[in-house]
Amino acid sequence: MGFEGWPDAALDFFRGLEADNSKTYWTAHREVYDRDVLAPMQALIEELAPEFGEGRIFRPYRDIRFSADKSPYKTAIGALLARRGYVQLSASGLGVGAGSHTMAPDQLARFRSAIDDDEHGEELERAIAAVESLGIEVTVHDSLASAPRGFAKDHPRAELLRNKDLSAWRHWDPEPWLNTPEAADRVVGFLHDSSPLTDWLDDNVGPTTLQRSR
Repeated sequence: MGFEGWPDAALDFFRGLEADNSKTYWTAHREVYDRDVLAPMQALIEELAPEFGEGRIFRPYRDIRFSADKSPYKTAIGALLARRGYVQLSASGLGVGAGSHTMAPDQLARFRSAIDDDEHGEELERAIAAVESLGIEVTVHDSLASAPRGFAKDHPRAELLRNKDLSAWRHWDPEPWLNTPEAADRVVGFLHDSSPLTDWLDDNVGPTTLQRSR
C-alpha cells in the first residue's frame, strides 16, 4: 500500500502523549501508533527510497540514562534518509531537514578548509542564499564564539567557519494536505529545493572516514 498521508488520529496521538507521557498511555494507544503514525512513515520512506536511499525510522523510546527528563517516549516520529534527508511528524505538524546535523572531526576539517578557500567558500554563500530564497531556513545547532584556531578572526567568512554543522529545515503546521499523498510531494520538493546546500556538502565534506567508537 502506498503512502496516503497521516490521518488526524496521528496528531491526536502525539497531543495525548504530550499530555500523558506514560507507559499506561502508550500501551492503551499502541495500536493507534502502529496504524496511524508508524505505518504511514514506513510507506513514505519506501516511496522515497528509489531517489533518496533507504530510510531508517528512529525508535520511539527516549534515552533517559543521562537526562533529567525521565519521560520515556519521544513526542515525534523521525526517519533518516540515506542521502542526507530527515522527516519528522509531531503534534505541531511536519518537519523536513537535510544537510549535516553533526560532523565528525575529519568532516569538520574538510568543511572549514572548503570555507577558507575563496572559490568554494563563495559557492557555499551562494548556495545558502539560493536555499533561503525559497523560504527554507538554514540552521546551525552548534558553533564557536569566534573563528576556529588557525583562521583569522576577521576572515571574510568567519561566521561560517564558526559552525560545527549546517542544515536546511522546513516546518509546516497541520493542514488538510497532511492527510493526503501531497505530504510526500512536500517532502520531495523540499529535498530538491535544498540541493544547492546538500550538493555543496557532498562535494566538499562527504561522509566521515573515521571508524566509529563502539
